[in-house]
Amino acid sequence: MALRTRFTEVFGIEHPIVQGGMQGVGRAVLASAVSNAGGLGILTGLTQPTPQALRDEIAVCRGMTRRPFGVNLTVFPTINPPPYAEYAQAIIETAGPKAMDLWPMLKAAGIRIIHKCTSVRHALSAEKKGVDAISIDGFECAGHPGEDDIPGLILIPAAADVIRIPMLASGGFGDGRGLVAALALGADGINMGTRFCATVEAPIHGDVKQAYLDNDERGTNLIFRKLHNTARVGKSAVSDEVVRRLAAPEATFKDIAELVRGEGGRIVLETGDLSAGIFWAGQVQGLIHDIPTVRELIDRIVNEAETIINGRLARAVSVATLAA
Repeated sequence: MALRTRFTEVFGIEHPIVQGGMQGVGRAVLASAVSNAGGLGILTGLTQPTPQALRDEIAVCRGMTRRPFGVNLTVFPTINPPPYAEYAQAIIETAGPKAMDLWPMLKAAGIRIIHKCTSVRHALSAEKKGVDAISIDGFECAGHPGEDDIPGLILIPAAADVIRIPMLASGGFGDGRGLVAALALGADGINMGTRFCATVEAPIHGDVKQAYLDNDERGTNLIFRKLHNTARVGKSAVSDEVVRRLAAPEATFKDIAELVRGEGGRIVLETGDLSAGIFWAGQVQGLIHDIPTVRELIDRIVNEAETIINGRLARAVSVATLAA
């Protein structure tokens, strides 16, 4: 049995499970595997060094799946911004405070837009601007959880109370229990990043995948807090050092720049050398105990969710009805 929601209907997918847009990880091999398994796979636009390289990767992905997939574009103010408008030609998922500048171009091309938000107010603003769906990210998520520190248990239903378009729940999801919980809280599906990193098809080194298994729910660090650009990353000797250096009252970004450079992160993913930089990870690490194929993972999540809905929850309703 497929779990049908507003999100699956709007985006034409089988299961309400979306792969997060992860820098260095969202490549055709993973995105196509997610889509082929019935979810929505996502290419990460800025993983590719040029717009042409992104077009080539999209072509590769189209050759690996006939099902829908998307392209993530994270748009943040920066001193030397990449050519966002060129990258935006085939985008379905966007994130960042400057993303809305690209929305008219995307909408005119008939592209559906999913926008990542970490607060209800930002989600409402994006809805008013005409996006097709929201990904609401709780404090548990990897990457940038915002500065309000609102966990998903509160943020998801708070957003569901006022958002009228399809909404994904993101941050802390990795199994069927989470999917059922997200649906019960008012979401139309889940967005998973860290959990998909620990799969066979994820194009990252096995030692990094093992780090996700070795870490537990405490195995992350929040960095950049004092810089008002909070990020959640995997706990390692490098991220521990970032936290230590930034704890100094006079510390600035320059004090940790060598530790968090993008090139270092790429080396970590490609070689498994955890001393080379930081890697992104969410608190869901505490729920990761194996490295399945993408299809095995999605099938497991859906089957577990259906068992919970048709079993435990159905019995609870039945008992309550009999008691009444």
